[in-house]
Amino acid sequence: MTHDVEDDEAAPGWDAIDAALGRLYPGVEPRHVGYVPPAAFSANLQGCSAYPAAGHWHYVTYGLSELYSPGAEDDPEWSGWGFELTLRVVRGSEAQAPGWPFTVLNQLANFINTQGVLVEDGHRMDLRQPVTGHPHTDGPDTLLTVFAFTVDPELGTIDTPNGKVVFYQAVGVTAEEKSRMQQTSTREVLDQMAGSSPLLITDPARV
Repeated sequence: MTHDVEDDEAAPGWDAIDAALGRLYPGVEPRHVGYVPPAAFSANLQGCSAYPAAGHWHYVTYGLSELYSPGAEDDPEWSGWGFELTLRVVRGSEAQAPGWPFTVLNQLANFINTQGVLVEDGHRMDLRQPVTGHPHTDGPDTLLTVFAFTVDPELGTIDTPNGKVVFYQAVGVTAEEKSRMQQTSTREVLDQMAGSSPLLITDPARV
Protein backbone atom coordinates (compact mmCIF):
# COMPACT_ATOMS: atom_id res chain seq x y z
CA MET A 1 0.00 0.00 0.00
CA THR A 2 1.29 3.45 -0.85
CA HIS A 3 0.77 6.66 1.01
CA ASP A 4 0.99 10.29 -0.01
CA VAL A 5 4.36 11.33 1.32
CA GLU A 6 7.64 12.21 -0.28
CA ASP A 7 9.97 9.28 -0.86
CA ASP A 8 12.47 10.66 1.63
CA GLU A 9 9.90 11.24 4.41
CA ALA A 10 9.97 8.45 6.96
CA ALA A 11 6.59 7.12 8.09
CA PRO A 12 7.46 4.61 10.84
CA GLY A 13 4.02 4.79 12.44
CA TRP A 14 2.28 4.13 9.14
CA ASP A 15 4.64 1.26 8.40
CA ALA A 16 3.93 -0.30 11.82
CA ILE A 17 0.16 -0.24 11.19
CA ASP A 18 0.71 -1.72 7.73
CA ALA A 19 2.83 -4.48 9.27
CA ALA A 20 0.11 -5.34 11.83
CA LEU A 21 -2.50 -5.53 9.09
CA GLY A 22 -0.13 -7.51 6.87
CA ARG A 23 0.11 -10.15 9.57
CA LEU A 24 -3.68 -10.32 9.86
CA TYR A 25 -4.38 -10.16 6.11
CA PRO A 26 -1.27 -11.46 4.33
CA GLY A 27 -1.23 -10.65 0.64
CA VAL A 28 -4.59 -8.84 0.74
CA GLU A 29 -4.88 -5.44 -0.95
CA PRO A 30 -7.34 -3.19 0.89
CA ARG A 31 -9.50 -0.39 -0.43
CA HIS A 32 -7.72 2.73 0.80
CA VAL A 33 -9.00 6.30 0.81
CA GLY A 34 -7.22 9.52 1.68
CA TYR A 35 -8.76 12.69 3.08
CA VAL A 36 -8.40 16.28 1.85
CA PRO A 37 -6.99 18.22 3.54
CA PRO A 38 -4.96 15.49 5.27
CA ALA A 39 -4.31 15.16 9.00
CA ALA A 40 -1.28 17.45 9.04
CA PHE A 41 -3.42 20.38 7.87
CA SER A 42 -6.82 19.64 9.40
CA ALA A 43 -8.75 17.60 11.94
CA ASN A 44 -9.18 14.86 9.33
CA LEU A 45 -7.60 11.46 9.24
CA GLN A 46 -4.70 10.89 6.91
CA GLY A 47 -6.46 7.86 5.46
CA CYS A 48 -8.46 4.71 6.09
CA SER A 49 -8.21 1.16 4.75
CA ALA A 50 -10.90 -1.50 4.44
CA TYR A 51 -9.98 -5.17 4.25
CA PRO A 52 -12.26 -7.99 3.05
CA ALA A 53 -12.55 -10.37 6.01
CA ALA A 54 -14.73 -13.37 6.79
CA GLY A 55 -18.30 -12.12 6.48
CA HIS A 56 -17.39 -8.49 6.96
CA TRP A 57 -15.28 -5.49 5.97
CA HIS A 58 -12.61 -4.42 8.45
CA TYR A 59 -11.92 -0.66 8.42
CA VAL A 60 -8.78 0.75 10.06
CA THR A 61 -7.87 4.44 10.37
CA TYR A 62 -4.55 6.18 9.88
CA GLY A 63 -3.86 9.53 11.51
CA LEU A 64 -4.96 9.56 15.15
CA SER A 65 -1.55 8.10 16.00
CA GLU A 66 1.70 9.69 14.83
CA LEU A 67 2.40 8.30 11.36
CA TYR A 68 5.58 10.19 10.61
CA SER A 69 8.64 11.15 12.65
CA PRO A 70 7.51 12.60 16.00
CA GLY A 71 8.59 15.95 17.37
CA ALA A 72 10.94 16.30 20.32
CA GLU A 73 8.03 17.30 22.59
CA ASP A 74 5.90 14.25 21.75
CA ASP A 75 5.34 11.55 24.38
CA PRO A 76 7.67 8.65 23.48
CA GLU A 77 5.42 6.12 25.24
CA TRP A 78 2.27 6.80 23.21
CA SER A 79 2.00 7.56 19.50
CA GLY A 80 -0.15 10.65 18.89
CA TRP A 81 -3.45 10.15 20.70
CA GLY A 82 -2.28 6.62 21.40
CA PHE A 83 -4.96 4.90 19.34
CA GLU A 84 -6.54 4.34 15.95
CA LEU A 85 -10.15 3.39 15.23
CA THR A 86 -11.49 0.26 13.59
CA LEU A 87 -14.97 -0.76 12.46
CA ARG A 88 -16.22 -4.11 11.24
CA VAL A 89 -19.24 -3.89 8.92
CA VAL A 90 -21.27 -6.88 7.74
CA ARG A 91 -20.38 -7.88 4.18
CA GLY A 92 -22.94 -8.74 1.54
CA SER A 93 -22.51 -9.37 -2.18
CA GLU A 94 -20.93 -5.97 -2.83
CA ALA A 95 -17.64 -6.09 -4.74
CA GLN A 96 -15.91 -3.41 -2.70
CA ALA A 97 -16.12 -1.96 0.78
CA PRO A 98 -19.01 0.52 1.23
CA GLY A 99 -18.15 4.18 1.36
CA TRP A 100 -20.11 5.34 4.38
CA PRO A 101 -17.73 3.92 7.04
CA PHE A 102 -14.87 5.98 5.58
CA THR A 103 -16.98 9.11 6.10
CA VAL A 104 -18.24 8.18 9.56
CA LEU A 105 -14.78 7.26 10.89
CA ASN A 106 -13.41 10.57 9.64
CA GLN A 107 -16.26 12.39 11.39
CA LEU A 108 -15.36 10.59 14.63
CA ALA A 109 -11.72 11.60 14.13
CA ASN A 110 -12.74 15.22 13.60
CA PHE A 111 -14.66 15.14 16.88
CA ILE A 112 -11.72 13.56 18.70
CA ASN A 113 -9.22 16.04 17.26
CA THR A 114 -11.30 19.19 17.79
CA GLN A 115 -12.72 18.29 21.21
CA GLY A 116 -9.67 16.49 22.57
CA VAL A 117 -11.72 13.40 23.39
CA LEU A 118 -9.69 10.34 24.33
CA VAL A 119 -11.37 7.05 23.45
CA GLU A 120 -10.93 4.20 25.91
CA ASP A 121 -12.24 0.68 26.29
CA GLY A 122 -15.86 0.88 27.44
CA HIS A 123 -16.53 4.41 26.21
CA ARG A 124 -19.65 5.25 24.21
CA MET A 125 -20.64 7.99 21.78
CA ASP A 126 -24.37 8.61 21.32
CA LEU A 127 -24.69 10.04 17.82
CA ARG A 128 -28.49 10.46 18.18
CA GLN A 129 -28.72 9.52 14.52
CA PRO A 130 -27.93 6.42 12.45
CA VAL A 131 -24.29 5.37 12.88
CA THR A 132 -24.21 4.93 9.10
CA GLY A 133 -24.58 8.68 8.60
CA HIS A 134 -27.93 8.12 6.84
CA PRO A 135 -29.37 10.13 5.10
CA HIS A 136 -26.24 12.24 4.58
CA THR A 137 -24.11 9.35 3.29
CA ASP A 138 -24.69 6.30 1.12
CA GLY A 139 -25.24 4.28 4.29
CA PRO A 140 -28.56 2.55 4.99
CA ASP A 141 -31.05 3.65 7.60
CA THR A 142 -30.56 1.79 10.87
CA LEU A 143 -31.68 1.62 14.50
CA LEU A 144 -28.02 1.65 15.57
CA THR A 145 -27.46 5.17 16.91
CA VAL A 146 -24.61 4.71 19.41
CA PHE A 147 -20.99 3.63 19.06
CA ALA A 148 -19.52 1.61 21.91
CA PHE A 149 -15.75 1.19 21.94
CA THR A 150 -13.68 -1.85 22.80
CA VAL A 151 -10.19 -3.04 21.99
CA ASP A 152 -10.18 -4.62 18.53
CA PRO A 153 -10.18 -8.37 19.23
CA GLU A 154 -7.61 -9.14 16.54
CA LEU A 155 -5.39 -6.05 16.37
CA GLY A 156 -5.17 -5.19 20.07
CA THR A 157 -2.19 -2.95 20.92
CA ILE A 158 1.01 -2.62 18.92
CA ASP A 159 4.40 -1.09 19.66
CA THR A 160 5.67 1.33 17.03
CA PRO A 161 8.86 3.41 16.79
CA ASN A 162 6.65 6.35 17.81
CA GLY A 163 5.11 4.63 20.85
CA LYS A 164 2.16 2.37 21.60
CA VAL A 165 -1.03 2.33 19.51
CA VAL A 166 -4.29 0.71 20.70
CA PHE A 167 -6.87 -0.17 18.06
CA TYR A 168 -10.29 0.72 19.45
CA GLN A 169 -13.17 -0.86 17.57
CA ALA A 170 -16.38 1.12 17.20
CA VAL A 171 -19.41 -1.15 17.60
CA GLY A 172 -22.84 0.06 16.51
CA VAL A 173 -25.51 -0.43 19.21
CA THR A 174 -29.12 0.59 19.71
CA ALA A 175 -30.51 3.09 22.19
CA GLU A 176 -31.95 0.16 24.15
CA GLU A 177 -28.53 -1.49 24.34
CA LYS A 178 -27.02 1.81 25.47
CA SER A 179 -29.61 1.91 28.28
CA ARG A 180 -28.58 -1.59 29.35
CA MET A 181 -24.93 -0.51 29.28
CA GLN A 182 -25.77 2.36 31.63
CA GLN A 183 -27.50 -0.05 34.00
CA THR A 184 -24.67 -2.61 33.93
CA SER A 185 -21.57 -1.82 31.88
CA THR A 186 -20.51 -1.45 28.28
CA ARG A 187 -18.33 -4.53 28.67
CA GLU A 188 -21.16 -6.74 29.94
CA VAL A 189 -23.46 -5.90 27.04
CA LEU A 190 -20.70 -6.25 24.44
CA ASP A 191 -19.81 -9.64 25.92
CA GLN A 192 -23.44 -10.69 25.49
CA MET A 193 -23.40 -9.48 21.88
CA ALA A 194 -20.17 -11.37 21.25
CA GLY A 195 -22.05 -14.61 21.90
CA SER A 196 -23.62 -14.30 18.44
CA SER A 197 -20.92 -12.13 16.83
CA PRO A 198 -17.48 -12.84 18.36
CA LEU A 199 -15.81 -10.05 16.36
CA LEU A 200 -18.64 -7.60 17.19
CA ILE A 201 -19.50 -6.90 13.56
CA THR A 202 -21.77 -3.90 13.03
CA ASP A 203 -24.84 -4.91 11.05
CA PRO A 204 -27.05 -1.92 10.15
CA ALA A 205 -30.00 -4.31 9.64
CA ARG A 206 -29.81 -5.51 13.23
CA VAL A 207 -32.72 -4.50 15.49
